Amino acid sequence: MKNEKRDKFYAGVEVVVFRKNKLLLGKRKGGYMSGTWGLPGGHLEYGEKLKDCATRELFEETGIKGRNLVFAGIHSWFQKKDGRHYLFTVFKMENKNDEPKIMEPKKCSEWKWFDFKKLPKNICLPHKRDLEIFLKNKNFLD
Repeated sequence: MKNEKRDKFYAGVEVVVFRKNKLLLGKRKGGYMSGTWGLPGGHLEYGEKLKDCATRELFEETGIKGRNLVFAGIHSWFQKKDGRHYLFTVFKMENKNDEPKIMEPKKCSEWKWFDFKKLPKNICLPHKRDLEIFLKNKNFLD
């Protein structure tokens, strides 16, 4: 077998947090696509389980404990700007009561609940794909 060089890729995990007809989005700050709205999430750490990463990132960013996280999908994303290739795993979670807090003020300026039908136009591009899947898939909320 040949020893082939393989380019590396990055693993990201995101959480679609919803309640009734609303989605939780954060205003990104100081990094990739700063000024856009995005989902809570981040990079998978070496040796970490996907669901554990989703739970950790959700808490680190919003102060919300990940309860009953459900696998929702996976997709590939290529960032043309810097040539990074990402594999995003998405979880969903219904949140009936908890309110988000700004836990990482250098990365997020605010958290806000948006009506499914009145989402902001400036959504972080890879997260936009997750939300399209969420809103079109009839079984996504089950």
